[in-house]
Amino acid sequence: MSYVLAFLGFAALIILHEFGHFSAAKAVGMRVERFSLFFGPLLIKTRRGETEYGVGPIPLGGYVKITGMNPAEDIPDDVRPRAYYNQPVWKRIVVILAGPAVNLLIAFALLFGIFWSQGDPTVSHGQPVFTRTVAAGTLTAPATAYLRAGDEIVAIDGKRDPTVDQITEQIGTHRCAGTPVAGCQATTAATLLVRRGDELLRFSIHPRYDAAAKRMRIGFSFEQQFHPIGPLTAAGHSTSEMWYVTHTTVTTFARLFEPRERSQLHGVVGGFEVTQQRFAFDTVAALYTLALISLSLAVVNLFPFLPLDGGHVFWALAEKVRGRRIPFAVMERAGAVGFVLIVLVFMIGLSNDISTLTGPGFRTR
Repeated sequence: MSYVLAFLGFAALIILHEFGHFSAAKAVGMRVERFSLFFGPLLIKTRRGETEYGVGPIPLGGYVKITGMNPAEDIPDDVRPRAYYNQPVWKRIVVILAGPAVNLLIAFALLFGIFWSQGDPTVSHGQPVFTRTVAAGTLTAPATAYLRAGDEIVAIDGKRDPTVDQITEQIGTHRCAGTPVAGCQATTAATLLVRRGDELLRFSIHPRYDAAAKRMRIGFSFEQQFHPIGPLTAAGHSTSEMWYVTHTTVTTFARLFEPRERSQLHGVVGGFEVTQQRFAFDTVAALYTLALISLSLAVVNLFPFLPLDGGHVFWALAEKVRGRRIPFAVMERAGAVGFVLIVLVFMIGLSNDISTLTGPGFRTR
């Protein structure tokens, strides 16, 4: 199910991006020939009026075909006035920016909903406050065989109503035989009394040594405590998060030839894998990931080189400044350079995705 949800999430981002172009083109009077989800020869298609709608076999994007996007295109005289390059510059820019604008709107809406529903983390003396509840998406062995997200730790080793710190300390009293090594199992089991809904359940779990944390663990994290916030605060948080992600994305691309920055770049495969994993354990985290992917799609699409949306905007503005149309041969050469850059970025992202998947994997928990 998590794979289906991740696929549907990606498909929705593509459909809504292309719908932005489509609806804006229709609104300003351009002729839209085709609206396609995915690439390649259409497997399913239907026609409504002058527009053909369909689904292709290659799930790597989608497109809207507007008459006259290629100035050299042979266009019938009756539709020539509605062709893309026969429209004023402002109309072309509106149509092109509509796609990224929809992605920005999706990112803001998802982040706003998450921040408003979750609230702000509660802080005491400068430190985050945690509850005794098992957090979603954090369960690992051996806890996965016993606990579930939302379980409340009522007692540990007979001590009722312990604090989070007391639970952690008590787990630490169960030690491995001899010098602890990564993954070693404690010689004694911790006894947990857990409230799950209306039930009280008792489990005996042998903690294991976490070498990274340098302590014994059962294999879960505590849920952080949040307090409610209003819509204005949620909107402010969403805007700040979007600005941070935008700055990070642009900085990564600007430093693409630096090995450290290049290693941070991931592609569609990595994005899909992370989204799938998060849908499997925590829907909120998955929606947050989709918001960031939607935002990144908008930012990358606005880079000023063809065939990206930003390239079309750049040449439309250049035409406005120049006062006459830019020769199509010039845009073709620029588009070839842009295409090479896109392929380069795609290959770097794919290479990093493969290296991560065949190595440590994407750590989402």
